Amino acid sequence: MAPDNCKDVFARLSEYLDHELPAGDCAELEEHIRDCPPCVEFVESLRKTVGVCREYRCPEPPPTLPEEKRAALRKAYLKMLERRAAAQP
Repeated sequence: MAPDNCKDVFARLSEYLDHELPAGDCAELEEHIRDCPPCVEFVESLRKTVGVCREYRCPEPPPTLPEEKRAALRKAYLKMLERRAAAQP
């Protein structure tokens, strides 16, 4: 598969970055990318994005609210709904 244009490269890029392409296809992609500034920029951006995603760690969930705080929020919410319903024609 010789990449004729950038769309061909983009279509195979995920496989390329995941090392899932045969060596010959990798060499052809690399040759195109090396001579194509927009593809160079795109590949570098994609590599950074993949790296950030791999490093991301979900923070610990916030602690559970005490029941009295939850009750106060529920009461305020219901009061807001009552006011909204009363204001509608």
